[in-house]
Amino acid sequence: MSSHGISPPSSGVDEQPRKSEKTRSDILTTAAKLFRDQGYQATTMQQIARAARLEAGSIYYHFTSKEQILAEVLDIGVRSLYVELKTLIEEAEAGGAPFRETLGRLVETHLRFLLTKSDFTSANIRNYPMLPEELRAPHRRLRHAYAGLWQHFLTRASETGALREDIALRSMSRFILSAMNWTVEWYDAGRYPVGALSKRMTKLLLDGMCVKSDSASVPPVAMTAGQIVIAQFGVKSAQTRLDILKAAARILRDSGYKATTIRRIAAEAKMEPGSVYYHFESKEKIIDEVLRTGLTDLITGVSEAVSQSRQSGDYRAAIATAIATHLSCLFSASEFTSANIRSFGMLPKELRQRHRRIRQDYGKIWDDLLREAQEKGVLRPDIEIKPLRQAMLGALNWTVTWFDQNKRNNPGYESLEELSAMLTGLLLDGICKPAGKMGDG
Repeated sequence: MSSHGISPPSSGVDEQPRKSEKTRSDILTTAAKLFRDQGYQATTMQQIARAARLEAGSIYYHFTSKEQILAEVLDIGVRSLYVELKTLIEEAEAGGAPFRETLGRLVETHLRFLLTKSDFTSANIRNYPMLPEELRAPHRRLRHAYAGLWQHFLTRASETGALREDIALRSMSRFILSAMNWTVEWYDAGRYPVGALSKRMTKLLLDGMCVKSDSASVPPVAMTAGQIVIAQFGVKSAQTRLDILKAAARILRDSGYKATTIRRIAAEAKMEPGSVYYHFESKEKIIDEVLRTGLTDLITGVSEAVSQSRQSGDYRAAIATAIATHLSCLFSASEFTSANIRSFGMLPKELRQRHRRIRQDYGKIWDDLLREAQEKGVLRPDIEIKPLRQAMLGALNWTVTWFDQNKRNNPGYESLEELSAMLTGLLLDGICKPAGKMGDG
């Protein structure tokens, strides 16, 4: 600024690069929000340009393709979070901050990025699991590095005696990230402060939901969703109809709604596209049936399993049974449940609305069980039931993005039964050793 308080005229040399950089930043910010809200597959370059207030062709001056935009959005989403979390951990270690206090700060930071601070982070979290391998591969190293920060933090805590010793730190780290990441699917940060969520989440992660910390075994699951699907479709409908539904469920689960086309469904079911219309009049009818079946499986399976355990009055066993049944529906019974869980958040609004009631019915089964357990003195009295159920199911549901039971015989990987027992123990009793046995407050 000059001595007269008037800025000197610009030479014009840097004006165009600055404008170009701002436009590029606007495009990325716009794309991140669209990817977060409706998914990468459903977003077009025209939509991005229109939302960024650009002419349709102008966007190609800054980016050659949607894939290039995605690559930068994904990188920014994790890199900025990585830098901030790494700084927090280093400062905590240098200052000797207590484990529980530091975990609270890390949880709050992760949730803040995910829910309020960065559409880039939430776009990464929601889209990455459903992207083709060639689009995921360049970002795997950075995501592993971020997970490595959590494992490093837990390793240091374990060395002080703060953590329980019966669960591998790698599994514990995944449990923590799973519980937090699923909040992007259900938490309304516009209505409720993230700080309140982070406090509840930290308490649940540290100490679990139960008053007592007795070990609980996981009872056998009473019914699998596979049996339910056979009862519904194997007898009453033609095998071809079931094949179409299973093919659609696999594509919906792995690639999302937009990629689930009649042509792809037919190819997956090994039939001609025209033949699909003999059984279903539209793609929407197929998706409706897949979604309905997925939640019906859960409702039937969990209701029957819980009802048997509830009769004994052992509410820890009832909750453990519900967890085991939920996971069985997700991984070993059918494609329908995992397709519903994985894709629901980025389905078209009208499609989600049609299935919201049945999802609420499923939530009520859990709410009733948890409320009864709390009334019987099994759950901590300070826990609010609905947020507990949402966080708990989030920790279970997010496993569809990383658990592969086909790797159960490989070193470092769990079987479904081991995963169920591990998640049950962590949800019931938390990651910490019981009070009085810890080396760190």
